[in-house]
Amino acid sequence: MPKLVRVAVLTKYLEVTQDLGFNPRDVLAVAGLNKAQLQSPDYRIPIDAAVRLLEDSAAASGCQTFGLRMAESRQLSDFGVVSLLLSQQRTLRDALQVMERYRHLMNDSLGIFVEEAGRMVIIRAEMVTESLLPNRQATELVIGVLFRLCSTLLGSKWRPYGVNFMHQAPDSLHLHRRLFRCNLEFGSEFNGIVCSDASFDMINPNADPAMARHAQAYLDSLQRDDSTSMLYEVRKAIYLLLPMGRATIEQIALSQGMNVRTFQRRLQDDGCVFNDLINDVRRDLALRYLENPNNSMSRIADMFGFSMASSFTRWFINQFGMPPAAWRSAQKQPGLCAGSAAVPEPC
Repeated sequence: MPKLVRVAVLTKYLEVTQDLGFNPRDVLAVAGLNKAQLQSPDYRIPIDAAVRLLEDSAAASGCQTFGLRMAESRQLSDFGVVSLLLSQQRTLRDALQVMERYRHLMNDSLGIFVEEAGRMVIIRAEMVTESLLPNRQATELVIGVLFRLCSTLLGSKWRPYGVNFMHQAPDSLHLHRRLFRCNLEFGSEFNGIVCSDASFDMINPNADPAMARHAQAYLDSLQRDDSTSMLYEVRKAIYLLLPMGRATIEQIALSQGMNVRTFQRRLQDDGCVFNDLINDVRRDLALRYLENPNNSMSRIADMFGFSMASSFTRWFINQFGMPPAAWRSAQKQPGLCAGSAAVPEPC
């Protein structure tokens, strides 16, 4: 059974295609969708189909920033009923906790992990698919929407240190600079936003505790969607914690609210072994990191918990049938057209 997400994740898709002068009929057909379905936010589609649609649309329209354009015009109200509660949260920390608690009403495929290091906070975010797929557009959509949420809650006080992407920079950074207005790092070790601990706990002047209680009572009255499997949640946690060297069975079990023994028993009931889940995510991330020429073999090995680069090389050969250096050399960058005649500014 494929993992399904609400069409709400594609909010603003049709508006962006219209702005670009691009007819999405063919790419929608490939994804098994039509325009009428995209106008029904609660309609469910496979997460892999949504991610492919964004990548195919970027390629077909010639716009490298297709996903980010969708994020730029998103409003808080586009979060649906959860926006009632998000807008009344006292701090950004509280808002992210709300997103985690009610993710079943928004997007179950989104994984968010907050790392606090001294006076700095890193908000890591991943859109986790069921198969190995290019996800540049989905990633920029997620980071852009998350950034706009922070900006909406804190207004002019929202001044993050930077925004990081694992993928390489597009030909033009015009839209990225306009939207984020902070340091941009591409080819990074993670996807996410870096801010100060002060801004993370800064008071939202528009928060109303009474209204928040009413909104939460309403959300709690809605029937919960329990279709999200534990295995999918585990995979999201591994994607977020593996590059930090923290994807141990103890940490992942803790992220699921279980002790190790209970966690192992639940995995066994689902016919899974923890090391196999780790290996599946490691395979995906290894290819992503190798696409960045600035990542040395020793750096990638260290992120994945290998004691030496040679150990990483042996593992890679076992998984993909060739050394990582040979795989990197064999890759051809797909490349997108930098712009389109119908686009009034660089994509």
